[in-house]
Amino acid sequence: MTRHIISIGDFDRRQIDRLLDNAKRIDAQKYDKNALTGKILATLFFEPSTRTRMSFEAAMARFGGTSISVGSVEACSIAKGETLADTIRVVSGYADAIVIRHPKEGAARLAAQFASVPVINAGDGAGQHPSQTLLDLYTIRQSMKLDGINVALIGDLRYGRTAHSLASALSLYHVHLHTVSPKGLELPASLHADLEEKGMEITGYDNIKDLIGNVDVIYMTRIQRERFPDSASYFNVASSYRITPELLKDAKKQAIVLHPLPRVDEIDPRVDLLPHAKYFEQSKNGVPVRMAMLLQVLQ
Repeated sequence: MTRHIISIGDFDRRQIDRLLDNAKRIDAQKYDKNALTGKILATLFFEPSTRTRMSFEAAMARFGGTSISVGSVEACSIAKGETLADTIRVVSGYADAIVIRHPKEGAARLAAQFASVPVINAGDGAGQHPSQTLLDLYTIRQSMKLDGINVALIGDLRYGRTAHSLASALSLYHVHLHTVSPKGLELPASLHADLEEKGMEITGYDNIKDLIGNVDVIYMTRIQRERFPDSASYFNVASSYRITPELLKDAKKQAIVLHPLPRVDEIDPRVDLLPHAKYFEQSKNGVPVRMAMLLQVLQ
């Protein structure tokens, strides 16, 4: 059976831990550098990407494999009206696995239905982003145990697929979730209900200051300007969702700050110099984690 990775829900806790353990071994340079020699990865990105796309391609190269890409939406036959299903059927004949990013939620699962090779979801609209979640968990695990920690999700929690995937994964580790978001951009009601049904405790706040001293992980996401009716409304909200060195004076000594990047102004650049800042390490961790994912679907 073809092994797709479409949602973090495709994993149980044991499977996540095993993949993270494999990523740790890879990070320690304990892997066969020719494990995927002769294999080809197709990267189909219908939305902009820097970290996800480059880290998947770097992951493939470190195993001796190669990557192919259409370059941009304008450069492929979808611009001529070809359906996603037909594109996936065609690309399946050229590659051994496909990594896809698409603006429409559910596109990755649709691609998996028509692919004859493994499909990895690199983000589908406001849906899921499983590879980001796995590297988020890996980064947290470098600093602390996952079980029973307090995690703050801050920013656009309605449309932020990284927040959706991470919250779902954390429900497997008895985590207490703390949320702060602008009105109208809270966690989707269906996801909130699902998490609570799984036993996750969720506490909502109006201000970051109210939770900063209680959490072990501060997970920032971008407040998406396009969700607001005008610039004034956006800037009024964005200014209150910002991590600064002054704010972090009240944080736990071992608390870490994460961000899926790119950031706009929600993390003061001065935070980069503090021991709390782990978001650039988080980005770097995309390579060993995605290497572990490629091994899982291609071996």
